[in-house]
Amino acid sequence: MVTQDWLTDAVLYIYALSLLFFVSDAASGNRSAKRVGTGLLVFVWILQGGFLMALLFDRFSVPQLTIKDYLFFVSWLLVSVSFILNRLMRAELLVLLVNVVGFAVLALNLIARPQHNVSLQPWEVARRLLIVHVGFITLAFAILTVTAVLGLMYLFLHTRLKKKKWTHVMHRMPSLEWIDQYAYRAGLIGVPLLLLSLSTGTAALLTEGTIADLLDGKVLLSFAAGIAYAVYLVRRLAGKDDGSKLAGWNLLGYSFLVIGFFVNSDSSFHQMV
Repeated sequence: MVTQDWLTDAVLYIYALSLLFFVSDAASGNRSAKRVGTGLLVFVWILQGGFLMALLFDRFSVPQLTIKDYLFFVSWLLVSVSFILNRLMRAELLVLLVNVVGFAVLALNLIARPQHNVSLQPWEVARRLLIVHVGFITLAFAILTVTAVLGLMYLFLHTRLKKKKWTHVMHRMPSLEWIDQYAYRAGLIGVPLLLLSLSTGTAALLTEGTIADLLDGKVLLSFAAGIAYAVYLVRRLAGKDDGSKLAGWNLLGYSFLVIGFFVNSDSSFHQMV
């Protein structure tokens, strides 16, 4: 067993198997492989959903969230987003990449150190604000992950086209205009959720009177991500930059989020020890 829990092991193995079928479809256009992969992914989604229902029931009255719980929810959201993308856009390669990220999040979480906690302090008002904050930041992170994947796809395709190096994989990719458009649309959803999470988190700190925590490394990186994403949306709306520069702003904001998530040594805010 990879982990000490049969449910998480089952999810991990079935998820990996589904990705193999999706890779087969992306490489050779094998429709039957896609159907099998989709069926397995639905099963993964159901298992993850069952885990999350049990988690919500168990955590309902306990203001504590483990890293394992948080990343499991992020992975479940990415699977859900991939179903929506596959239904609305029929973008097989994008669905595959989103699920690769979701699998990486899940595998890193389960194989690494699942017992460590992110404690939500039991202040009456501040605690409720922090719960809302965690909900917003989780949704934002899932959606902005899709935005980042689209940004990476844009830079890859743009670079290959500029160098006139056409490959079979590029036949499976949407156009640069399509990628830019949907990255922007995803950003229009994810960035407001990120800003809402920052506002509720700030309100919780002010309510508790721990204003000094606003200078915490994780908080500052989250605000830096919000600024980078705001610049991305404004410049995209104003048409100030070309697509590659916009993708750079997009990935810069996501990088701040990821770095902030793993910063521990100097952080006292939602510290992971």
